[in-house]
Amino acid sequence: MSDRFATRLLKWFDAHGRHDLPWQDLPGQRRTPYRVWLSEIMLQQTQVSVVTGYFQRFVDALPDLPVLAAAPRDQVLALWSGLGYYARARNLHATAQRCMELHDGDLPRDFDALLALPGIGRSTAGAILAQAWGDRFAILDGNVKRLLARYHGIEGWPGTPAIEKRMWELAISHLPDERLLDYTQAQMDLGATLCTRANPDCAQCPLRTDCVAYSTNRTSSLPTPRPNKVKPERETHVAWLEDKTGRVLLQRRPPTGVWASLWSLPQFDTTADRDAWLGDQGRMTSSSELESIEHVFTHFRLQLHPLRARLATAKAHVGDNDDHRWVARSELAEFGIPAPIRRLLESMP
Repeated sequence: MSDRFATRLLKWFDAHGRHDLPWQDLPGQRRTPYRVWLSEIMLQQTQVSVVTGYFQRFVDALPDLPVLAAAPRDQVLALWSGLGYYARARNLHATAQRCMELHDGDLPRDFDALLALPGIGRSTAGAILAQAWGDRFAILDGNVKRLLARYHGIEGWPGTPAIEKRMWELAISHLPDERLLDYTQAQMDLGATLCTRANPDCAQCPLRTDCVAYSTNRTSSLPTPRPNKVKPERETHVAWLEDKTGRVLLQRRPPTGVWASLWSLPQFDTTADRDAWLGDQGRMTSSSELESIEHVFTHFRLQLHPLRARLATAKAHVGDNDDHRWVARSELAEFGIPAPIRRLLESMP
């Protein structure tokens, strides 16, 4: 069964897989461990269609690991801004610096050494080894979990340890002896284009004749969804403060927690705290409450309540420092800013 699985998948990939991704070998472009690693980190919880533009912008600015390691953290976060899950960007930067210290400026071609680096788990390490060097390692991302659950008819949420352990065993059992680079990409491509979460195109799938979910009409129920859990809601108030020239006051977020180390609008627990802070900044010419914004995180929903205010005169202590920056609207792209805050700042003249 495993031979048929890999053989059919590779045959399908040759005809229908994605062969033009910016981290692959293309005319004038060489696949490198750095580009493979960067793509794998960007693709965690993000679709290829979103990643490609960000990937090209990132490698244009930071073309290799030593350059990334030497880059300021703010530049890395600014290049990442809009992709979300900013811990990935911080881990990327930290891993580059660790590789400079421990691995002579290269990613290590060793599973345990990769696994010890920030932001690299078992599946990502396997994907890097398989796609950068063609080494025989399995992956188990969301696409592969869905593919295996349907193909083998596996009941149970894949996030549970027992189900995940079973899937790892199956993923390893299907590994071919060669063409690991193409095989790894083929699994991801099939899951992204045919064996999709909703409305899978089983008629075009090369694996359908052996697929348990297809033969038992369970493609809509497999993989078993995560048990429903109501996300808690939180509220916060943000101050969009401008000076006479239209510059925006940004505040660096703490190094841990939500939007760690990004630049954002000053944030407060209550309107009283916000208004007291605004009163301490100087005399205002205008202020207005804006429409609330909902932003959904993995574990909770956040209601943002923005207020926009314009300073007539700022007190002397309001100025650039490690935690605050006055930024012209034209310079916002140079800063790592959370996506909902960036959209807010770009939504109005």
